[in-house]
Amino acid sequence: MLLIALTTMMSNVAIVTALPHLKDYFTQTENIEFLARMMLTMPSIAIAFLAPILGHFIYKFGRKKSALIALTLFSIAGSSGLVLDTMNSLLFSRFLLGISIAILMIVSTSLIGDYFQGEARHKFMGQQGIFISLGGVIFVVGGGLLSDINWRYSFTIYMIGFLLIPFVYAFLSEKIVENFNEEDDTDINSNLFYIYFLSFLLMIVFYILPTQIPFLIMNHFEESGTMTGAIIAIAFIFNGLGAITFRKFKQRFSHAQIYIIGMVIIGFGFIAIGLVHNVYYFFLTSPIMGFGGGILTTNMTAWMLSRTHQTQRIHKSAYLTSSLFLGQFFSPIFFHPVVSFFSIENFFIVVGIGILSIVIVSSYLLRKKIL
Repeated sequence: MLLIALTTMMSNVAIVTALPHLKDYFTQTENIEFLARMMLTMPSIAIAFLAPILGHFIYKFGRKKSALIALTLFSIAGSSGLVLDTMNSLLFSRFLLGISIAILMIVSTSLIGDYFQGEARHKFMGQQGIFISLGGVIFVVGGGLLSDINWRYSFTIYMIGFLLIPFVYAFLSEKIVENFNEEDDTDINSNLFYIYFLSFLLMIVFYILPTQIPFLIMNHFEESGTMTGAIIAIAFIFNGLGAITFRKFKQRFSHAQIYIIGMVIIGFGFIAIGLVHNVYYFFLTSPIMGFGGGILTTNMTAWMLSRTHQTQRIHKSAYLTSSLFLGQFFSPIFFHPVVSFFSIENFFIVVGIGILSIVIVSSYLLRKKIL
């Protein structure tokens, strides 16, 4: 289960350092900078719209078999950028990659609910956060090194899925939930809609890190893909530390309070990034965002599982996965005009101030019971 976590949330970013190179290769393609960003988020749109359907597929075929199929598709679709030569075909391959990631996330999240409860669940989710962050480091650093040789080579890192197949086949087992009743899963709007919505907002904000920072570092500071990958990787390391810290936060605060605390951390992280004038200071500022994101992503999964009956875990996990990746998809679309208006250098300060302002106002209204 921890190895599967390597391939989930952060695997989109394996090609993040290759994105600025695409505009040099596809010089005749209109809106190439926007399409390059869409390469990163195209898997997210597949996940966002297909995850609920895939939840039914996973229940019928079993989680182990679904994971094996997904890892095969993950490796083939992910590495196809080595040979594909049009933006349309590249974007379609990323769509297929998204399907595989959705299956792996649903399998992983639902099994956590089956295997662990209470404090043990929070502890394991912290460990899973470390593995997700480790995956981010492997994908980003490896992709950065490979993209400096040739932008296509960064796609080879997705072949790691082939290495995981034997482990899943040999060791993954699944608990069978008896008396599953699909009719139980009909009131998501009244039960968990607020969790899905807050997860969507979280990922719109957090996914600025891999979608916008490469353009700031590589275009404005004129640094290499290796340097960019290292900066994002250090943020992912602190993402894992945030995930581990979640258990300590949960002992003192509610899920809602943790959400507010995490957003405040991310807001200050954005402002710190925007104030950087020497590229090496990114190694001090980007971890702030990573730490806040680690607390929040772990919090959202734990929040959902704490409100979900065992017979609904696959479907509820599918909806949570959908909301997270819908946020990833809309992040560059939502912030593209903001970047264009304020410039990439000022963008992070503006967003950081905006997040802190919204959190302060929302906290005040909630305290006064206006919202």
